[in-house]
Amino acid sequence: MLALSAEGILPKVDYAIFADTGWEPAAVYAHLDRLEQEIAKPAGIPVLRVSAGNIRNDALNPEKRFASMPLHVLNKDGKPGMTRRQCTGEYKVKPIKKTIRDLLGHPYPARIPKDVWVEQWIGISTDEFHRAKDSDVQYMRNRHPLITEMNWSRSDCTRYLSSIGLAETPKSSCLGCPFHGNAQWRNLRDSSPEEWQDVVEFDAAIRKGNARANATGNPLLGEAFLHRSRVPLDQAPIDHVTAAERAALQDTLPDEADLLEHGVAGGCSPWACRGSDPEPAQDDYGLAS
Repeated sequence: MLALSAEGILPKVDYAIFADTGWEPAAVYAHLDRLEQEIAKPAGIPVLRVSAGNIRNDALNPEKRFASMPLHVLNKDGKPGMTRRQCTGEYKVKPIKKTIRDLLGHPYPARIPKDVWVEQWIGISTDEFHRAKDSDVQYMRNRHPLITEMNWSRSDCTRYLSSIGLAETPKSSCLGCPFHGNAQWRNLRDSSPEEWQDVVEFDAAIRKGNARANATGNPLLGEAFLHRSRVPLDQAPIDHVTAAERAALQDTLPDEADLLEHGVAGGCSPWACRGSDPEPAQDDYGLAS
């Protein structure tokens, strides 16, 4: 959307906002730098980087209130579960809303007049039109130009990015997001050993929940994991190609299939988190034949 706006294909936006959880892959930060220098600045579009803190550090800090990640849990009775997902709201939605309020000149807790609002663009394509929703506050009105103006699917977006030299666009999501699929975990392990070691260590550190809960005597009754198989990440069956991966690869263009194979298709958006998707069947973990 930023490139389309900078080119004049879509109207020029006033700002682009990136909500930084503090634990994105290095490739995302490098790509953001490139977008800012090569696309946003020449077009006169400020890129605002906003943050509510570092989600990894906060989870391991016993003195820090932590908005929980949706960790995969193995309860004491052996039944699987998940912890509450608060991270998207706390680390993405809240800092964006705070910034928009400031831009409007009505910082929290000031009341915003009914006739003061912004139009907020959200990059959801036609493949995921069901994720396109209205805002939950009156001072933000959501618009989905990839659907309403462009009528673009994910494949159309991939072709466009390739045409302007951005074929390697990485997806924004936390390094240790529990919603990663096997392809994303494999890509991290095989292409970025330091980041892989980082998430393996984090996975081990949160086995009994976040640090503050443990410090206050409220550890998880079961055990928490980053991988859906609910085993330590460095032992998880990430080399198993899931049924979802196979189906996605069969139904995509060659360039998009390559992105899926390398684990960059699933990302995290403040208003389109994949946490609402159903969890895969057990054989998709690679635990059964």
